[in-house]
Amino acid sequence: MFSALDRPLRRLCGRLLDFALPPRCAGCAEIISEIDGFCPGCWSQITWLGEAGCRCCGLPLEATDADLCGRCIAKPPPLDRMRAAVAYGEVPRVIALRLKYGRKVALARTMARYMAPLLGPADATIMIVPVPLHRWRLWNRGFNQSGLVARELGRRCGFAVEHRLLIRSKRTPPLKGMNYQQRHAAVAGAFAVAQSTRLDGRTIILIDDVLTSGRPPKHARERCARRAPSGSN
Repeated sequence: MFSALDRPLRRLCGRLLDFALPPRCAGCAEIISEIDGFCPGCWSQITWLGEAGCRCCGLPLEATDADLCGRCIAKPPPLDRMRAAVAYGEVPRVIALRLKYGRKVALARTMARYMAPLLGPADATIMIVPVPLHRWRLWNRGFNQSGLVARELGRRCGFAVEHRLLIRSKRTPPLKGMNYQQRHAAVAGAFAVAQSTRLDGRTIILIDDVLTSGRPPKHARERCARRAPSGSN
């Protein structure tokens, strides 16, 4: 009898919860019909990148048959492939800031929903690795936003998630307002790979909320096969 009532009770509780806390747009918080979605206004402001663009860095390519951008041709990046779900604009910026500083941790699930299609089919050799925060910033914020996104991606895609593979070996200044070269210089030497981790034959997907310099730690480049970091922009 108890089990027979369990499913209707769950449905009732779900409806009550939806009534009390209806789904809201991840961009503007307007009430919408589905969880982890966007209202029409915010959706129209987002540039969805998908699989188009440079096959290496993902930079959009316009009016050309080339599959590599000029920068990747001139100086190929150390990563095999980089992909972002959306271009950096006002709505993605707001989402990233609300996650990081507004403590809206449920937005990590929204990011993962739209990043997941870029990761491909499940594979036992693939490991998802979030970009770590320095311990002082982690203690101050209380969570690593990239770790939250990585956990949701692992749950959605069936990939193993390793939160301790990378170590933040030094503090870095906030990257806001820096150009590409300044960001690259700021994070140089800031990461290391845990020495106890075996990476032979593994494919590593680095996850961050925002793609900045696109440059992984030197030791990670030397020790493992690589795929794209996937971020919100």
